[in-house]
Amino acid sequence: MSRLSVFGTVVAATIVAGLLLGSASAAEKFSLSPDISNRVRASKDEAAIKAISPDFKFVTPGKFTVANNPWDPPIATYATDAKTVVGADPDLAQLIADALGLQLELVPVAWEDWPLGVSSGKYDAVLSNVTVTEARKEKFDFSTYRRDVLGFYVKSDSKIGSIKEPKDVAGLKVITGAGTNQEKIILEWDRQNVAAGLKPIEVQYYDDRAAADLALQPGRADVEFNPNATLSYSSAIKGGTKLVGTVSGGWPLTAEIAVTTRKGAGLADAVTIAINDLIKDGKYGEVLKRWNLEAEAVEQSATNPAGLPKSGS
Repeated sequence: MSRLSVFGTVVAATIVAGLLLGSASAAEKFSLSPDISNRVRASKDEAAIKAISPDFKFVTPGKFTVANNPWDPPIATYATDAKTVVGADPDLAQLIADALGLQLELVPVAWEDWPLGVSSGKYDAVLSNVTVTEARKEKFDFSTYRRDVLGFYVKSDSKIGSIKEPKDVAGLKVITGAGTNQEKIILEWDRQNVAAGLKPIEVQYYDDRAAADLALQPGRADVEFNPNATLSYSSAIKGGTKLVGTVSGGWPLTAEIAVTTRKGAGLADAVTIAINDLIKDGKYGEVLKRWNLEAEAVEQSATNPAGLPKSGS
């Protein structure tokens, strides 16, 4: 995953505050209400249902038991009742459950607990921003549903219009997260720039979302480079920033997020078919649009595509 762990609950708290203080339209669009009756729903997908292996046994008959780590909006977080899990991943889990003709049983779990839970058959799947890697493919099957995207965000009136490659950040003051994929990428871009005789960047680190905002708006920083999902959500809620470029979380390789199931269990192909049909009928797009994640959409789901390589390979 390419998530900024140090922001954690501070990001969630800041965004919830933004909901309370922001415009009525934004609050309605990104409601963290525990009322999930307005979730996008789908019809049964007979092709997907037929693709489920006859040997696969659901944890609870008639239910699709999905593990999810409610770590950050808009991907997944707790609603205002501190119990109900809401966000893009829970909404997509609901669509897949509908397509498979099942009732969704969403189980909040700590990030560290899902691998054993899926491997042992405690959960049918995990849908929680899991990136496909070659190491994980040794134990799990994957059905991709979103691109792992990092975003470059600047203040709304910034003269920076586009960031696509290393030279575009030369000489800029860039906020990013310490010890993250995005830090590794921006430092490599800086190394390439310096080697090419371009101006070095100034990397800035902040411990919380509010501090980063306070640096960006008055111009003490030029750009923030962190997970697109949280920055996109914050931009839509509070305004004041705009997206000027994206990079794969696995740069220079492409990284994808996937529904994760037990290796060889016989469920992955069915999930992939369901996702592709949801893409075709527009339900998938509705969910991403609802949570401002259109930039992370995939054109087609794939079962067990090439994942990020093992460390050192």
